[in-house]
Amino acid sequence: MTWTAEALIAFENEIEAAFNRGEIKSPVHLAGGNEQQLIDIFRHIRPQDWVCGTWRSHYHCLLKGVPPGLLRDAIRAGRSIALCFPAERVICSAMVGGIAPIALGLAWAAKRARRDETVYCFLGDMADRTGLVEETMRYAGGHDLPIWFIIEDNGLSVATRTAEVWGDDASLAVRRYDYVLTRPHVGTGRWVSM
Repeated sequence: MTWTAEALIAFENEIEAAFNRGEIKSPVHLAGGNEQQLIDIFRHIRPQDWVCGTWRSHYHCLLKGVPPGLLRDAIRAGRSIALCFPAERVICSAMVGGIAPIALGLAWAAKRARRDETVYCFLGDMADRTGLVEETMRYAGGHDLPIWFIIEDNGLSVATRTAEVWGDDASLAVRRYDYVLTRPHVGTGRWVSM
């Protein structure tokens, strides 16, 4: 199915109505406002690629090819914030930043097996500010892994402006210098027996 912004919105409206009628007994996180951006991104995502998402991934699942009925059933069963559909190559995590190392592992597996796969890891701007995600991104870049990190920036960390919670990235006071280590990482370079 080719998804339009209107069709994605209609799906979320249906889930919202079911939740408001009390038919869904667990948390749901509904998407909105980023339909066209996701449609544009997913034009480049192939069937063999992986999509790794966060707690708000209904659109991602639909755009990756998860059948709407299957997704609807998973949401009604209480899995809205941790959707996983391995057959469609979709894995999500409700933990802030928790999907990043999972995506990294999938990218490593693809590279080692020389499979033509790319991993697309979607993260919010709150997760983007965490150490776990930063380390994952640096590691992936340092090992030239087949992974893209896509930051979905709505300017909020839950319900508070991200800049208020985390401060402004541009104001980081960082100095860096290069040097060559003249001693071993640990010890003195000699084996000592006791």
